[in-house]
Amino acid sequence: MNKEVSIKLGLIRETISQTEVGGVRLRGTDWFAWATAGASNTVLLTAETGVAEVLVTGQDAWILTDEIEAQRLKDEELPTNFKLHINPWTDAATREAFVRDATDGETVISDICNNWKCDRSTHLEQPIPHSLQQHKRVLLPTELERYRQVGQQASAAMTEVLQAAQPTWTEYQLAGAGAEALWARGLHPSVILVAGERRLPLYRHATPTGEKIGRQAMLVFCARGYGLYANLTRFVCFSSLTNDEAELHRHVREIEAEILSLSQRKTTLDTIYHALAQAYKQHGFPHAIHEHHQGGTTGYLAREIVATPLTKEFLTENMAIAWNPSLKGAKVEDTFVILKDGNLENLTFDQNFPSVEVKGRLRALPLEK
Repeated sequence: MNKEVSIKLGLIRETISQTEVGGVRLRGTDWFAWATAGASNTVLLTAETGVAEVLVTGQDAWILTDEIEAQRLKDEELPTNFKLHINPWTDAATREAFVRDATDGETVISDICNNWKCDRSTHLEQPIPHSLQQHKRVLLPTELERYRQVGQQASAAMTEVLQAAQPTWTEYQLAGAGAEALWARGLHPSVILVAGERRLPLYRHATPTGEKIGRQAMLVFCARGYGLYANLTRFVCFSSLTNDEAELHRHVREIEAEILSLSQRKTTLDTIYHALAQAYKQHGFPHAIHEHHQGGTTGYLAREIVATPLTKEFLTENMAIAWNPSLKGAKVEDTFVILKDGNLENLTFDQNFPSVEVKGRLRALPLEK
């Protein structure tokens, strides 16, 4: 962990030198986890920022937090590469004064500026440059090892829940069982979507309701561990699929296969978007590309970059991706990483869940019970 943090502090200091700023300030849950090799500053799961932040200058690196959180973070979360600055929880101004002093009042690079939440009129904070963003999106070997753990735990939780599910459960119950299974494995249930029989053909982003799931259901996880997101979608059916239903699932698997084959080093995300649009058209669903986002790169955000017709960013080795092509009533999604040899490793594959080979890759089938 300390070696990984040292590498990242080196990358941050390269950015400080190249941009001639006083320091880099990282408040977001994603950047905090990246800089600390998987530590968490999260208390409120839905918040974009946490209870601590990272401040790096050319000479020093601190964790800034308050007296409520400091001891727990020191005991349970933080690597030893950082100093700790603690301010009274009633006095946030003390922290701001410390940042000004540590950076000699110079401009600071901040991740929150990327979300347009800093006061740009002061010119004291500016967004993170693309070069450092790219470092966050490309996994180091130690990050990949953690990601494998997260993916396997998330997929095991999914399998456990759908094997136990009953048609009399409500969507809330299925979502709750999913959250329990993720928490039991130490993962944050950052997103859990559920669509039962009636709502499945109606909504792509189906937040759970009190309806009974009925004959079939879709369950979606965005599960976070060490700050990394495992994204996956699975289906359960309490009878045999009809021919029409099976065909829809076949279509999305074959559409996904087209873009998985394209997911190689130096491929741009807009290239994949246009390939998806063409694949939908060839399968007889020309408007489906407009009905839901199709995924993109992942890692310390559920989607680091979503593929659009104008997204020119390149894929590269050791980058994680999660595509989610969908039709009304069918969807496919797993989290992959692009390996150095060009192969894709499925981080969320579970051999205990039914699957079928599609163009050389095992892809999940609906679980028929």
